[in-house]
Amino acid sequence: MLREHSRLLTRIHMLVDVLLVVLAFVTAYYTKKSFICFTGQGLSTEPNYYLVLLLATLVALFSFSVTGCYRPYRTQTLAQIYIRVVKAVVGILFGTIILLYLVHEHNVSRGLFVIFISFLSWFLFLSKGALYYGLRYYRSQSYNTRNVLVVGQGVRADQIIRAIQSDKGSGYKIIGCLTVDQQSKYKQGQYISGTVKVLGSVSALPIILTEDIVDEIVFAADIKRIDCIEKLIRFAEYLGVKIRIVPDFQLEKIMYQPEIATVSIQEFLGHPTLSLSTTSQRKNALFVKGIIDYCLAGTGLILLSPLFLCIILLIKATSEGPAFFVQERCGLYGRTFRLIKFRTMVKNAEELKKKLQEDNEADGPVFKINHDPRITRIGRFLRKTSLDELPQLFNVLMGHMSLVGPRPPLPEEVKKYEPWQRRRLSMKPGLTCIWQVNGRNNINFDRWMRLDLEYIDQWSLTLDTKILLKTVREVVSFHGQ
Repeated sequence: MLREHSRLLTRIHMLVDVLLVVLAFVTAYYTKKSFICFTGQGLSTEPNYYLVLLLATLVALFSFSVTGCYRPYRTQTLAQIYIRVVKAVVGILFGTIILLYLVHEHNVSRGLFVIFISFLSWFLFLSKGALYYGLRYYRSQSYNTRNVLVVGQGVRADQIIRAIQSDKGSGYKIIGCLTVDQQSKYKQGQYISGTVKVLGSVSALPIILTEDIVDEIVFAADIKRIDCIEKLIRFAEYLGVKIRIVPDFQLEKIMYQPEIATVSIQEFLGHPTLSLSTTSQRKNALFVKGIIDYCLAGTGLILLSPLFLCIILLIKATSEGPAFFVQERCGLYGRTFRLIKFRTMVKNAEELKKKLQEDNEADGPVFKINHDPRITRIGRFLRKTSLDELPQLFNVLMGHMSLVGPRPPLPEEVKKYEPWQRRRLSMKPGLTCIWQVNGRNNINFDRWMRLDLEYIDQWSLTLDTKILLKTVREVVSFHGQ
């Protein structure tokens, strides 16, 4: 499933921009070479135009990122996007000229640069406009949506609600509204702004966050009137849910200092909001992480296809049932997806699990038995070598998972999570994570959860690389179960 924040779109977006830079330069080159202008015809053969193109492309990638051209289109207008394009193009022009000076390429035609920048501007305007309207249509069809819970009633809440409802292309979906106090004229079950159902008072926020899928909370009320506002925000922060506070900016009046989240001022459908986000804000690094995920997953599936075939034949030959085991798991913010594994247990394993509950050796809501009688002979080998996890490379390609990230839990396990443990769902789940290379099955549930949160808070590409290398070591040492 394609999601704007899954990095797949950003990755394609960036590739298209690079191709447009190359296309604009090649078009400018042949136009200048064959076009008779006031200053004469043709181009000098002295400059190394391959080097010029390479430098222009590198500068373009940097300029696009720095000017925010890959920020989500969901909360931007087309005019804002075009302003970023203009800034990026200016950066490309001056950045390329400076680099050419540093490498002593002084004879590049100024006319070539004028034509190149002109073509590039038009290409970018057309592509960004097409992408902008394409995404709006895609989201207006109820795809790639984000669930929003509005807290408040009155003018501010009504403005936010109407802004979301009038902008269906943004993909924001209001799941309901919470009133600020019990004395509100709006009671549970009634509707605000015609279509938004009142789910109760703000005191019900913890229950809703744990039982429903909520991506963002918008506090559109006078926060001085909200009882225990600090505890409510901290609860949402622990769960990893994004928080927006509509002005006036009164965070200092509630004396709240975020423990985990980073604070920034962001525009939300034309309204400035104070945003608290617990996920990493290093967009460029996350972009690289996504590239690595797709490249390694795709390459792995191609190279390992003979091994896949052998494992499938072994499973089918040694036990009844399908070769693959498909199970519903919880991904980003609790969204469910179908996780794929090689089957390592007998056909009726789920039925037998109920009889084995009293033999569970794991603490917390998870189920684990060291010598699980449901595991087949070939299944035990697959688990020892972790080969049973390989089909999850398909989940990586589908955008459900990453190579490195908190392991995706079962929905029934998530229901038993404590509030602070749910924040591990604020990052895309992975094939491997930090707990698997720090004791794996020998650590208790509480330590497991804290290691996952430590990974989210300290995430970096370097950390991912270390975990992947340590995972290889764990696999070859047969530490799986």
